[in-house]
Amino acid sequence: MSIKIFFVDDERLLLESLGVFFSSDPEFEVIGSAVSAEEALEKLDREHIRPDVMLVDLNMAGIGGVRLIGEVKRRMPEVRMLVLSTYYDDQSITSALSEGADGYILKSFSSGEIIEAARMVASGHTVLDQKVMSVLHRSTRRLGAESAENDPKRAQFQAQFAKLTEREREICRLVQDGRSNREIASVLHITEGTVKNYLSNIYGTLGVRDRTALAVTLTRSSRNEH
Repeated sequence: MSIKIFFVDDERLLLESLGVFFSSDPEFEVIGSAVSAEEALEKLDREHIRPDVMLVDLNMAGIGGVRLIGEVKRRMPEVRMLVLSTYYDDQSITSALSEGADGYILKSFSSGEIIEAARMVASGHTVLDQKVMSVLHRSTRRLGAESAENDPKRAQFQAQFAKLTEREREICRLVQDGRSNREIASVLHITEGTVKNYLSNIYGTLGVRDRTALAVTLTRSSRNEH
């Protein structure tokens, strides 16, 4: 079954290009596009469109991409939201992820990379560009340093995190530093297979699917205090 995809961006030329890219891949079905968040919501309602993935820009006139992500997630939580943006500042990234974005990539990506990111998001993975990951790591550390003693969701996450072994926490710190499995194995003098086993245990304990989802969960947990 094809992956139904919908684009939202105020650059009409980009919308046309995305349509061409994705239409050439038999795994995808382009079911619509919009030049603003308002138009996107109107089409979703009027035409009863139910995409599997929405590819969304953030910096648009009107209510913008961040509010669009939140609104779509409230109405249709099953829709996977992938941000395609030129911006990767702390505010843009953490706001989009906190509203429910499932991925965040940059417009500098090649057409093949954009398609692959959409495919990964559709399959349930969290997809973040390396530059976005770097900003997210920095933001996570900053937010994590702020007090949230009275926040139940963060307290719950911290309780789950406390169940990890010291070695698992060490691996978490290395993942937050953007280290690959190979680099982690080298630092800790263990095999890549062992690193993967540790990560599987970490994901199971914290209830996340992959390393990027772990970073997103940390960010969302930290922002719950606000």
